[in-house]
Amino acid sequence: MDMTLEVIPLPVSDLDRAKSFYVDKAGFRCDVDRELMPGSRIVQLTPPGSGCSIVLAAGIPIPTGTPAPGTYHGLQLVVSDIEAARAELVARGLDVSEPVRFGEDDGGTFAYFTDPDGNGWAIQEYRKRATVPLRDALQ
Repeated sequence: MDMTLEVIPLPVSDLDRAKSFYVDKAGFRCDVDRELMPGSRIVQLTPPGSGCSIVLAAGIPIPTGTPAPGTYHGLQLVVSDIEAARAELVARGLDVSEPVRFGEDDGGTFAYFTDPDGNGWAIQEYRKRATVPLRDALQ
């Protein structure tokens, strides 16, 4: 049985502020922004080229527990050229760290940023991704 990870709920304190951050600064596409019922709203955002989205929600309880805004760390975006990706994000006004190289192997370079609530993201460079999907590059 195949299982695909397609949506990750991300805890934020202000949906409009978070939506603006992810669309305007991080370059995500807004796929959905709607009220499900009075007092509840979802905003689904997808990074360019990704098959997985984040969803920001208000007024919708999560049966397994509702995390506090700013408590997610280690969310990871993968790019084929970290210098170009960082330059584009910085030009959009995003505060992204300088790349850190943990090794010379492909996949060993990272940059970091946080959203307005403090949720932490990593950007990982896989140069091979320019020509090969990650699922195939890791085999």
